[in-house]
Amino acid sequence: MVTPASALLVAQTGIEGDRYRTERNGARQVTLIAAEDLAAIASFMGKPEVPPELLRRNFVTCGINLIALKGRSLRIGAAILEISGECAPCSQMEANLGSGGYNAVRGRGGLTARIVIGGEVRIGDRIERIDEPAATEG
Repeated sequence: MVTPASALLVAQTGIEGDRYRTERNGARQVTLIAAEDLAAIASFMGKPEVPPELLRRNFVTCGINLIALKGRSLRIGAAILEISGECAPCSQMEANLGSGGYNAVRGRGGLTARIVIGGEVRIGDRIERIDEPAATEG
């Protein structure tokens, strides 16, 4: 696993060069996790930290309540993502984090997203929620 300075997100497919890239416009084209959740998982595991690579998420955010974005759209760099659901842990968490790893990640595994509009994203890009257009009275 590598941490590039930038990545190209391809609409309806995934991240260019990612082995999980798909051609079927699935709900899990990219994954996000909050740095705050990584800290909580580390605390639950009695570890000083949990490196994000161990959870194999694509993006680590900071200062954002990710779960509040469920069902919403957001912009990162030039790309627009549609949050499609929660990213549940898998049994690999026991191997990656040790005994109890699966339960430590439950409810804190982040979110999955579909790429609606592709584009380049860079480390440090701002994440902006895209609000629904205001309802018009008729």
